[in-house]
Amino acid sequence: MKKSFPVIVVLITLSVVGILVIQMSWISNALKLKHEELQREVDNTLKQTREMIWSSFMYKSKTFVPNEESRQFYLQNHFIVDGSFTKEEVNDIIKNQLSQNNIKQPFEFCINNIYHFSVLQSDGFQISDLHTAKQLELSPEDALKSHETLYLLVKEDKNSIIREMLWMIIASIFFTTIIILAFVVTVRTLFNQKKLSEIKSDFINNMTHELKTPLATISLAIDALTNEKVIHDTDKIRIYSSMIKEENKRMNKQVEKILQAARLEKEEIKLSVQKLNVHEVINKVADNILLQIEEKKGTLTLKLTATNPEIEADEVHFSNIIFNLLDNAMKYSKDAPHIEVQTLNTGNGMLSIKIKDDGIGMDKETQSRIFEKFYRAHTGNIHNVKGFGLGLSYVKAIVDAHNGKIKVESVLGKGSTFTVIMPTQAKG
Repeated sequence: MKKSFPVIVVLITLSVVGILVIQMSWISNALKLKHEELQREVDNTLKQTREMIWSSFMYKSKTFVPNEESRQFYLQNHFIVDGSFTKEEVNDIIKNQLSQNNIKQPFEFCINNIYHFSVLQSDGFQISDLHTAKQLELSPEDALKSHETLYLLVKEDKNSIIREMLWMIIASIFFTTIIILAFVVTVRTLFNQKKLSEIKSDFINNMTHELKTPLATISLAIDALTNEKVIHDTDKIRIYSSMIKEENKRMNKQVEKILQAARLEKEEIKLSVQKLNVHEVINKVADNILLQIEEKKGTLTLKLTATNPEIEADEVHFSNIIFNLLDNAMKYSKDAPHIEVQTLNTGNGMLSIKIKDDGIGMDKETQSRIFEKFYRAHTGNIHNVKGFGLGLSYVKAIVDAHNGKIKVESVLGKGSTFTVIMPTQAKG
């Protein structure tokens, strides 16, 4: 997975970039083809306009020509437009021919004589337009010299070309967007799978370590019980039996944590809600954990100042919340833990429980992920912190199940404060 993951991401990225380049190239080529098509239609319009001017000129001159050769000769030796057509007449001829070629863009024209002076021109035609306008000699192609030249400038509107292709461009953008979104989702899924794979490996390693230690202790205790010197010693039998019992309880607790996490994920935990006095629960949990804190030469200070400490909660799970937070505060202390528990009522009918320690603290990244399942914070030089990374995710799930909130404030190297906010019950 680790080796193939970057390759997959690179290949998908190259594919998406390739598709984008192809799409942009296709749109650019399509616009270019539309432009070339317009230019061809303008060329055809010029030729058709010349034919119409010839026909109108012959009609106006009332000159009889017996055949096409005579007609061509007559046209070669006369000025066709000058003196025979008005600006409006030429404009109408060009406009009709453009319409027949399905060209709806505005246009300007100019007709210059042999001396390059303008004979007729539209109002909007500028001298500078001579360089960009299409041109065609009005004399027949085999004439020795041209008497007059027609310049036609069709004002190409790129926006109109884009409007003609709008549905194709929209469809292209739409499907390209879908591909990009699919790419983003795929990459995110790959990252999540990679993270889950790493979490799974860490979890298996932690679980193996957590279960291996009590199993090793139990195995040694059983070997000791079968020893001839111990088997007749009642006191030693009692000691080793008690050791086996304690290690067995320890394993059961670890297994129960894993089962609880599985039940939480499937939303199978059912709460047995009842009225609880938070102060009583905190005191009970504090009594159970105080001995461990004192063994580390630490202190546990209770400031239970809430005037209304009653909530509706599941006693077992709420007790676990307090125990897990106190246990974490104790485990993530460098030396002697100094823990403070404070309760107070807020103005919006909520009960706030703050558990503060002076431990190793957390950085911003750890704070943002601390409630994720299986996530375990880096402990620096503290090597005796064990667990599956399930405690705080369990706490978060249970607090949420009670319609409460939990947040953490921490400074790296100075300690952390976890705040649980629960809705209180009105006093009867």
